[in-house]
Amino acid sequence: MNGPMNCKRKFWKILVFIIAGVAALGFVVMSLWNWLMPSLFSGAQQIDYLHALGLFVLCKILFGGFRGRGCHHQHRQRWEQMSEEEREKFKQGMRGMRGWRERWNRNERNGVADAKDPTSGGV
Repeated sequence: MNGPMNCKRKFWKILVFIIAGVAALGFVVMSLWNWLMPSLFSGAQQIDYLHALGLFVLCKILFGGFRGRGCHHQHRQRWEQMSEEEREKFKQGMRGMRGWRERWNRNERNGVADAKDPTSGGV
């Protein structure tokens, strides 16, 4: 019971940090734009917070993307270095996680342990 609650708490903490980070970066973009652009370019105007967030998202899409820092490349490289036995063991483990996740979600929706599922602790 302690595991799922910790996962939920961790999820909400990460979500709050992401929202706070995006808000802070929006403020930084707005401040830098309003400080630099009107003085450098005569036609540039100051922007408000929502325009700064839009500019930040546009720049991430055009120049940085939202994929993270090479994570997919590392996973692919690790997968290629695995032997056939290791790959099969990994696939079996992932199949087991899918069943656990489905049981956990079902129990969450019901609010109690499912009586038909022997692994959920129901009677």
